[in-house]
Amino acid sequence: MGLLSLGTPLHWDQAKHYAEHVRYHGISQFLNTWDRLKDRQGDELLWGDEVEYMVIQLDTDNKDAVLSLCQTEVLAKLQALTDDMNTKTGSSAVPPVFHPEYGRYMLESTPGAPYSGSVHDLLLVESNMRLRRHLARSNLKPDQIPITLTSFPRMGVPGKFTEPYYDPTEAVSSHSLFLPEQITNPHARFPTLTANIRRRRKSKVAINLPIFIDNRTPRPFIDPTTPWHRDVFPEDAEARNGAALIDHIYMDAMGFGMGCCCLQLTFQCCNIDQSRRMYDALIPIGPIMLALTAASPLWRGYIADVDCRWNVIAGSVDDRTEEERGLKPLKENRMQIPKSRYDSVDLYISETWMNRPEYNDNPLPIDQSLYDRMRKHGIDDLLSKHIAHMFIRDPIVIFSELIDQDDTKSTDHFENIQSTNWQTLRFKPPPPNSPIGWRVEFRSMEVQMTDFENAAFAVFIVLLSRAIMSMNINLYIPISKVDENMRRAQQRDAVNQAKFYFRREVFTPASSRATSGATTPNGVTTFSYASSTISGASPNGNGTTNGLHHLAYPNGCPRRKQRVMENCFPPPPPPDDGLAGKDVSEEYAEYTMNEIISGRGDAFPGLIGLVEAYLDTLDLNDSEQRRITSYLNLIRRRANGSLKTAAAWTRDFVRSHPSYNLIRSERGVRRAPDLLPEDYTGSNEDPSS
Repeated sequence: MGLLSLGTPLHWDQAKHYAEHVRYHGISQFLNTWDRLKDRQGDELLWGDEVEYMVIQLDTDNKDAVLSLCQTEVLAKLQALTDDMNTKTGSSAVPPVFHPEYGRYMLESTPGAPYSGSVHDLLLVESNMRLRRHLARSNLKPDQIPITLTSFPRMGVPGKFTEPYYDPTEAVSSHSLFLPEQITNPHARFPTLTANIRRRRKSKVAINLPIFIDNRTPRPFIDPTTPWHRDVFPEDAEARNGAALIDHIYMDAMGFGMGCCCLQLTFQCCNIDQSRRMYDALIPIGPIMLALTAASPLWRGYIADVDCRWNVIAGSVDDRTEEERGLKPLKENRMQIPKSRYDSVDLYISETWMNRPEYNDNPLPIDQSLYDRMRKHGIDDLLSKHIAHMFIRDPIVIFSELIDQDDTKSTDHFENIQSTNWQTLRFKPPPPNSPIGWRVEFRSMEVQMTDFENAAFAVFIVLLSRAIMSMNINLYIPISKVDENMRRAQQRDAVNQAKFYFRREVFTPASSRATSGATTPNGVTTFSYASSTISGASPNGNGTTNGLHHLAYPNGCPRRKQRVMENCFPPPPPPDDGLAGKDVSEEYAEYTMNEIISGRGDAFPGLIGLVEAYLDTLDLNDSEQRRITSYLNLIRRRANGSLKTAAAWTRDFVRSHPSYNLIRSERGVRRAPDLLPEDYTGSNEDPSS
């Protein structure tokens, strides 16, 4: 969550009068950042992950588990502990950092310092995640544990699901039927955000997930646990007046979405152009990784017919009015807005020749005056549209003390709107007065139950990003098809049952303008690919071939092996015959998850094949190779169905064990061969278990 501002938050009736002020000065702050840093070059690869935990209180006598609302006290202990670790002499390791999150039961953790591009750092991820879990656990009570679950299955059920218990009729910010006020982080930002979303929307948020239908599900399903006739807040009638849908699980508060946990990665790029290239390249990967990491089939004590959190969070912060949602003619609002402020990306932003205008086929409402202002300042069309599209949103939380700022020194107004556009990817300008460069944040993945899984997915995305950039891989498909993939990714068992739109030809055409090498400011030589000839086939570690042994290099020889992953790559040259003339609809097709991950014969080696080709350029020892292979095999087996997603495993576990106990798998006590590989040692490697 990062640094939280201190001050007096404004009620929406006051805050809305400053919306134009925040937008105008937010753009001024962005333009100042642009002027200072648009030509910044040569930043090394620095990256990090964010893992979020839920603190669970165990009642072993009654075999019960509830959310422990202990965040404030635990964070204070962890801060004292890490401060002590920092002051100890002779300690070379930077201790992890723990941050507050929306839920009062949540902890967010990051490595204390970013990882570099070294192979050594790449293999530190899992042990660092284990250290973070150990530190969190060591500062909890004996009957409390930190768990990496995407959604808490019993949040919002009648009776006690938190420790201590609080009555939902006290939910003055959300007016929820199910969640008490005290479930939210008490920092002024969070209850104000919750209340102002409801006030701006002029109703509570309404989230409806389809109920999983089996022979135990009454039809029609009308939730008997909903307090249909409660009359505490004016919005209490909304559920019975149509907000709650039949055959659905109804949720009515921001806490159901922002109280979820996830796994996110942020990369520092070489310069602004490469950050835009990486942003675009990872957009089509977002829904693929959402499906592979699916981990949240349980909501409010029921089994849903979806596997992921994404639409729950999108609904939980949807502050659009009925006019903006297209339910009423525009009268008080400026425009219709197709999506929630938490949703999938709407625009590719790179100026590379690979980004054809036809790919940006979504409706894109923008703030025209802000767009014109940025264009006049010299910012290109796509980046101006990206910012002007984000800035159609109102700032939801404004602190009275921060209304007037020095736009040459602060970016608070820009970040007020940037940070409340929660999308699958985030393009992140450098913060002021900081050595940090242009970055990209990858945000779609659900958190997994074990550190092994979380490390596997983190390492995979890092390596995939290197492969895409170094090989000039083209993954562009229309944004509308990415949106459809996001919808499919959340379906039950999407990994095995759904097909996803994906590009047919991912290799860039040959060009005589390709250079044999380019030297970056740090002295590392990088190569662009003159062609993408597939030569031979090699085993992929699972008894099949991935159709890719090596790619042809400009000088006919592979690059020298390196211990550091590169970060600066020459831009891909356009093909000799100009842009392809084929219709965009011919550039993509529907593929299974297994085909996307493990390949489709000789036509495409699969994402793992690209990663393995990139690994051939790294100087890995046997131990490092085995560790990375174990990560890739987990992902490969998820994709081919031989291992279940966490969502499928959880749903099956609940259906066959009414008195389930999810904790046993996380602690490595209970074996789960259908979820984790046979050689998984899990928390046996963690002395805190």
